[in-house]
Amino acid sequence: MNDFNVPKREEVSATNQAIFDNLEKAVGFVPNLYATYAYSENALQNYLALSNAKTSLSAKEKEVVNLAVSQVNDCSYCLAAHTAIGKMNGFTDSQILELRSGKASFDTKLDALARLAKNITENRGATDKAVIADFFSAGWSKGNLVDTIVLVGDKTISNYLHKTTDVPVDFPAAQTLEAIEA
Repeated sequence: MNDFNVPKREEVSATNQAIFDNLEKAVGFVPNLYATYAYSENALQNYLALSNAKTSLSAKEKEVVNLAVSQVNDCSYCLAAHTAIGKMNGFTDSQILELRSGKASFDTKLDALARLAKNITENRGATDKAVIADFFSAGWSKGNLVDTIVLVGDKTISNYLHKTTDVPVDFPAAQTLEAIEA
């Protein structure tokens, strides 16, 4: 049984109400997972600060990481959300599915990034040295490596929040990789 209903605006603190209002203006709605952060007085603001912090990765590159991490962590909410965001960033349906599997045959540099994000997540940070070497060989820097690790942590937080609370997914459902690969 799910004990986590999505809190409504009137059920959260004044600080979180203001964030809800800003999300409504910027996105058009308050995503259920963001609303769930608002059970905490500080978590939504803190998470948004982390998620929107400056990084050496472009929006498109961030989606490579988000998709690979969310697949490893099997988060239906984040897979749905980042499939939609990936499309907004120019990825095709087939590219998104490939990125979720931790590869990008269509772009050598993004392939190294996807493989790194998948490997970091699968190995809980004990990243394979060959994967790191391939990442650097593809033209990425040590700064990019650190920013990727931070992004893996960022996405893992949301993956864990959804996996724990199981709030309803309010984005179009992402296809399962098993159905595609079968």
